[in-house]
Amino acid sequence: MSLNLLDTSNWLPLDGLAPGFDANKAPTVQDLAGQEFTVRSDGGPMTFSFDDEEVQWAAAGHSGTAPYEAFIVTGELYYAQWHSPVERDLAVSLILDLANGRALYIGALLGRASQGSTAVHHDFRTGTLEGFTADGAAIAESPALIGRRVEWVYSDAHAYEHIYLSPTWYTWQCLAGPERGLADTDSNTVFEIRPGIFVFTWREKVIPCGSVTIADHRDAKAIRSHGSLFGWDEAGTEPVHFTFGAHGRLISITHHAPELDPSV
Repeated sequence: MSLNLLDTSNWLPLDGLAPGFDANKAPTVQDLAGQEFTVRSDGGPMTFSFDDEEVQWAAAGHSGTAPYEAFIVTGELYYAQWHSPVERDLAVSLILDLANGRALYIGALLGRASQGSTAVHHDFRTGTLEGFTADGAAIAESPALIGRRVEWVYSDAHAYEHIYLSPTWYTWQCLAGPERGLADTDSNTVFEIRPGIFVFTWREKVIPCGSVTIADHRDAKAIRSHGSLFGWDEAGTEPVHFTFGAHGRLISITHHAPELDPSV
């Protein structure tokens, strides 16, 4: 008997997706160990101190010490990710652009979905790094992905496509894996970190989860991403948090008539 894909109660919980989904995750690095960073932002200073295994932080009204994972995106550009062991409803992503003296903090707050609200809320805070020279364009929200259709491969068994529709929405479809045949349109937010390198975040409405990724789109045939997923387990009682990576390629770009362009 075939599965009714329209019945969302059949959809896998986040902890059902995790086994093997992280096969294409990049190796972690310890380049940040022994360094302390202060980020100056409109919401006040944020501090992050890294050792070989843990980060101690104070940012956006939250603080603590947690194990972290760090990935290098490209030269002097890092993505660090951790889940607070004390505030279990908080996961943190930190983008550090040491070459350009800029940073992006994203606090993922896990709650309960309601009418007009997803379970995960993302708190975005951009800033400059104290002691570094701020260079290049400031990190800011960007419409540059709109119109692109990208195929993402997370493992030998997991593949999806993304269609970036507007500053608010994107559509995903599972091409391979336990969610094959499922598709939906969910809310997203995109920031450009450097030319061609984007932070892409999404918040799902069916499965109570959200994601933060950073991807280098400069080579359309060999896009590379690093990311994390954060949400509730099947019972809805315990947070699930894990990191992953993907290899992508640009399938197509949609060009709208100027007067109908959703990016404007």
